[in-house]
Amino acid sequence: MGERAGFMAKNTIALYFRMLFTLGVGLYCSRVVLNILGIDDFGIYNIVGGVIGMLAFINSSMAGATQRFLTFELGKSNKFVLTKTFNLSITIHILIAAVILVLTETIGLWLVYNKLVIPTDRLDTALWVFHSSVLASAIGIITVPYVAIINAHEKMNIFAYISILEVVLRLGIVFLLPLFPMDKLQLYGILTCAVSVVTFLVYFFICTKLFEEARVRRLIWDSRLFKRMIVFSGWVLNGNLAVVGYTQGVSILLNLFFGPAVNAARGIATQVQNAVNNFSYNFQRAMNPQIIKSYAANDLERMHRLIYSSTKITFFLLFIVCIPIYFDTHFVLLKWLKQIPPHTVVFVQLSLLISLVSSLSYSLIVAIHSYGDIKRFQLWEGTILLMILPASYVLLKNGYPAESTLIIHLLFSIVAQVARVLIVRKAVKFHLSEYFHKVIFKIIITVPFCLIVPFLINENMDSGWLRLGIMTTASIFSVCCFGYLLALGKDEKIVIHYLFNKIILGKTV
Repeated sequence: MGERAGFMAKNTIALYFRMLFTLGVGLYCSRVVLNILGIDDFGIYNIVGGVIGMLAFINSSMAGATQRFLTFELGKSNKFVLTKTFNLSITIHILIAAVILVLTETIGLWLVYNKLVIPTDRLDTALWVFHSSVLASAIGIITVPYVAIINAHEKMNIFAYISILEVVLRLGIVFLLPLFPMDKLQLYGILTCAVSVVTFLVYFFICTKLFEEARVRRLIWDSRLFKRMIVFSGWVLNGNLAVVGYTQGVSILLNLFFGPAVNAARGIATQVQNAVNNFSYNFQRAMNPQIIKSYAANDLERMHRLIYSSTKITFFLLFIVCIPIYFDTHFVLLKWLKQIPPHTVVFVQLSLLISLVSSLSYSLIVAIHSYGDIKRFQLWEGTILLMILPASYVLLKNGYPAESTLIIHLLFSIVAQVARVLIVRKAVKFHLSEYFHKVIFKIIITVPFCLIVPFLINENMDSGWLRLGIMTTASIFSVCCFGYLLALGKDEKIVIHYLFNKIILGKTV
């Protein structure tokens, strides 16, 4: 158990190194791009890119399927089937990229021309961004199998290095924007697409060099495997339709009711949400292959332990980051962006709450994907989350503010999480009482204690760098201490001791 934990810890460290670098550069780039483009152009970029995301949800479906099938075959140690699976996934993703190109250049283009609220003098530029985003989306689809095979082999250091390279290239875009006389928004779209091309080439050459199954020379067709992957992906697709509904669909609603400025606020809130999610999801990413491989080896007891532990640790890693940002949102945004679009503060705070609820689902989703029969799970989850879109429309139509869409999102996220637990516990055979006692109850009793000191600091100090620094330190200390004392079980504490001795102190245990 200790050696496995040590391996996962090393992967987590590699991912956190990636995350810290990409987070810092990403936040800096967002600030500079916002200042260079302005609020309206920044909003236009987010909403036009949102149209691409809405039509490219098939990519997310196949990404989950590819990751699951590759990791499962690695757990079975079946080299031939692994090679066939990767080979077939390349073919499928090329076909999907072609479909996406057709859909985006027809339906997506119609949406841009006829439905989105874009100033007339910026329409031509928005179309340049649209076409660049279409091409970048297609390239991203073809890149998916290569990312999946790296994650399946748990080579998280390679994934981290390539991600850092991608972020450095995006940082280069920021420095290039002021140097060229052409339209900044148009140039930004073109250069962003170029980064996608370079990233794909790097993944391609590294994977073909390191992994034998990635050296695709000819098509290996297997109709039975193809059908399994398509059926699995079809049900994942239902869940991703819900993702489209409550992200890009709501963004379009906000554009229709309030215009590009609110899309800028939504875009910033989404960037903050993605950034803080990385603090927790990097740990979950390192755990995912182990959960799948445990199921493939029919070791359900270990799988259950991994689900319980990873859910708690993922939640509290995210909670550490959310506390200071939530309490000091205005100061953080002011220092980051200099100009804060309307609604941004509340958008960010509600997005953080949504992220905390969603973090409880990560391990459950991996568990049901390991199980393979995801029809019932996706039907319930997708249907519940899709209700966010019509509910948001009803509220906006009746004059409710833009923030109401995120409140609806939060409420439906809680309902969806209850449904996930009820379905997954039957699929992978864990007891509901055990899950509640070892996960939910431990989180409920720990959270209030973690908030006491940060709340007192927020109430008794003036806003500024000093308060933010002290609150961040207090958040880390409170969550680590109370999380260890109240949330972790005996076996989990043993693993923490092992990792502390081996990684921090350098002792051999």
